[in-house]
Amino acid sequence: MGRIANRGEIAKGEAEAMILDILEEGLGAADPFSSVKEALSGLAGYARSFGRIVVIGFGKASLGMALACEEALGDAISGGAIITPRGSIGGERPRGIEVLEGTHPIPSEMNLRSTERLLSISGGLSKGDLVITLISGGGSALFAYPAPGITLEDKGETTKLLLAAGATIRETNCVRKHISAVKGGQLARHIHPARVLGLILSDVVGDDLSSIASGPTSPDPSTYGDAWAILGRYRLIDRVPESVSRRIRMGLEGRIPDTPKPGDAIFEGVRNVIVANNMRALSAMAKKAESLGLRAMIATSYLEGEAREVGRVVGSIAKQIRYMGQPLGPPCAILFGGEPTVTLRGRGRGGRNQELALSTAISIAGLRNTWFASIGSDGIDGATDAAGAIVSGETFEEALGRGLDPMEFLEENNSHEILKELGCLIYTGPTGTNVNDLAILLVLE
Repeated sequence: MGRIANRGEIAKGEAEAMILDILEEGLGAADPFSSVKEALSGLAGYARSFGRIVVIGFGKASLGMALACEEALGDAISGGAIITPRGSIGGERPRGIEVLEGTHPIPSEMNLRSTERLLSISGGLSKGDLVITLISGGGSALFAYPAPGITLEDKGETTKLLLAAGATIRETNCVRKHISAVKGGQLARHIHPARVLGLILSDVVGDDLSSIASGPTSPDPSTYGDAWAILGRYRLIDRVPESVSRRIRMGLEGRIPDTPKPGDAIFEGVRNVIVANNMRALSAMAKKAESLGLRAMIATSYLEGEAREVGRVVGSIAKQIRYMGQPLGPPCAILFGGEPTVTLRGRGRGGRNQELALSTAISIAGLRNTWFASIGSDGIDGATDAAGAIVSGETFEEALGRGLDPMEFLEENNSHEILKELGCLIYTGPTGTNVNDLAILLVLE
């Protein structure tokens, strides 16, 4: 995993080649197989101390994580099942763990059937049994079981509205937890009294356990009041399906129980472990950059905000480096991780990484020996087949020379079209992992 599929087309010089090397190093550090295998090497004794061991999982990285479980624990696993995105299954499969599929990012009846299978496998166990739960990005959509009175269509429409309005993943998951029967610690409630070992690949900025895949095995500190406030913040109370607003209102009135909170006895038998995250990938990228003779610094793994505005900030850092030699002097690599958002204003195509790259290209226009690249670690950026894009201080002028105005494309949220025309898109295909976005600003002498 972790290879740039169109490397030969976009590695036009030494700088681009270095950027791609560094990005590939980050993807390799987020490999789900090696991350789970490493974690289980220290937990194998703990896992084997139980009677039955059942493995369930959901998310973009669940296949690699399941294979690592089988290699580490072998015949000690009694069985299990995982849910992966439809069309992503290829190559080796687990021997004793079922591989199911679901649609992403909008759940369908396929997800519901797969979730029912996971619930049947993980229920009815005793305190002496263990359920290893493999959780990774995309799990919120793949592991879907709406609360009573809410349909999959209602849940899908709510998710669409939140994403289009620019809600963060935390905000989106807060609402989804309160219209679900399995999110926000409710899977742990279902598995109880059996024990839970959650092995988690984090796709959430800051690694908040209650937000990753909507926290199915974690206490949920959020409330119906928080979910209502989020819908209000984005003016969605009257736009979401009536069943959704009705259920959240019932929760506000105390007519239905909230999700299980910190201190609930069901979590005494739960152990959650982060096996890989954005910071792990950025640290590997920094080491690779230094091995290439660059000064390297991780600026943040908490990158959030509107992608077009974040691009202006990245541009300001590039100028500070070029003109002031701060925070590092050239040659240097400044690394960013996180997950910006895009509020749809136009009718174009793109994703947060492409929009961030386009905005940065505008901001660094004219800066010599300056490049920027950003990719989604899962290999999918928005509703496109690209992972992200790479731009330079020359990209803006090149676009104008072809009769393309980058500002117009940015206003229309149409980053994909212009970056494709300029040959700036990065393709990896599905990587089998997801630890947020990885970005690098490279400034040479």
